[in-house]
Amino acid sequence: MKLALCNEVLLPLSLVEQCEAAARMGYDALEIAPFTLTNDPTTLDTAVANQVRATANSHGLVVSSLHWLLVKPEGLSLVTDDAALRRRTLDLLRRLIDFAAACGARVLVHGSPRQRSPQPGQSVADATSRLEAALAELAPHAAAAGVVYCIEPLGPFETNVINTVAEAAALVDRIGSPAIRTMLDVSAASHSESNPVHEVLRTFLASGHIAHVQVNDKNRRGPGQGDTDQRPVLQVLKDMRYTGWVAVEPFEYLPDGPGCADISARHVRHIWRDLP
Repeated sequence: MKLALCNEVLLPLSLVEQCEAAARMGYDALEIAPFTLTNDPTTLDTAVANQVRATANSHGLVVSSLHWLLVKPEGLSLVTDDAALRRRTLDLLRRLIDFAAACGARVLVHGSPRQRSPQPGQSVADATSRLEAALAELAPHAAAAGVVYCIEPLGPFETNVINTVAEAAALVDRIGSPAIRTMLDVSAASHSESNPVHEVLRTFLASGHIAHVQVNDKNRRGPGQGDTDQRPVLQVLKDMRYTGWVAVEPFEYLPDGPGCADISARHVRHIWRDLP
């Protein structure tokens, strides 16, 4: 198992300190949220990527992936009818695709609920259609960069656009590019899916739709900090010889960020070692 930590968990530590802590806890990689590197992700370039990659490598880590892509700057949208705003949003995502590739990452996770949710007076169907068109426009750029761009199904309390893996898989099929796929977040799936999370994972790993996995508890804390049993999910990954990244992504940090990251890594590693 290749285990990554979503780096915002370790804020406000510097990137160097994040790498030191993650390596000490037994992680293999950081999953980077661009807003943790700068208040203006439109400035992220190859030079910054080389620095980030070198910092991670110097601590025995790699950059596995990017996520939380559209937190900053404020006000972006992929579903707007404002052509200039849509263009700015797509331009940033193209930059982040290039940035991910330069960091050595091969996956981008597109959650960004506010930036894909319907605007006032807009239908869910229209927002979904505009999101699909935007991802289709990004697909050739992602393919050329050698990365996989994953649309993330999110819980209904975050957005009403793409809540289940089946909905995401259907969107992926309509776009028809190997550079556009989906992923599974255990917490989000626990809120959205009608079938057990591990069964959803098995189905869409087998179909080739899922390219990334994030582990956390339904209560949005770290794995092992609630009632969500991670064992069936990890068993599916082992049974199916999954070779992608498993990223720890809590949203509530108890007792604090580093403490949560450490507990999570220990919990996941312990289960993995005991699996048949």
